[in-house]
Amino acid sequence: MAHAVSVPDPDPVPTPGAEHVRTPGPDPVRTPDPVRDPWRDAMRLALAEADAAAPAGDVPVGAVVLAADGTVLSRAHNEREAAGDPTAHAEVLALRRAAAVTGEWRLTGCTLVVTLEPCVMCAGALVQSRVERVVFGALDEKAGAAGSLWDLVRDRRLNHRPEVVHGVLGDECAAQLTAFFRSR
Repeated sequence: MAHAVSVPDPDPVPTPGAEHVRTPGPDPVRTPDPVRDPWRDAMRLALAEADAAAPAGDVPVGAVVLAADGTVLSRAHNEREAAGDPTAHAEVLALRRAAAVTGEWRLTGCTLVVTLEPCVMCAGALVQSRVERVVFGALDEKAGAAGSLWDLVRDRRLNHRPEVVHGVLGDECAAQLTAFFRSR
């Protein structure tokens, strides 16, 4: 499952490419969830990254790509408005940056953590990059392609199907998006 390396609290966030996501300890207030808990700290990094999108008028979606050992390879947030680029979704940018760091387009063993369920374009990029898994927070019932509207990433006709983990800090991810759209 998660191969995160334990380090002290990630605040402040270290320089990309040099940090690790710590494995969460037990939380006495909630029931442990062995499927989602290992990804909570990485999702917090993605939520922080999403905050950087809103000042430019971009939808606050953030993404983080983790190496197999838990090292953060890249981070990104939506930059469609800022860059005037319809493909500048957080997932695509994070995958591009991770490929640049590794020097490989195949991101075998990597995990993409994103605050919103990937759309069709991003789901296609996930499959093509050969990531091992995609972890997302909020469902996107209007455009999601990892289980809610479509399930492109797990289509048996494709040559690669990443594992999907959904609902990691889902309420926090959804609240961030709702607040953005209410303020518009």
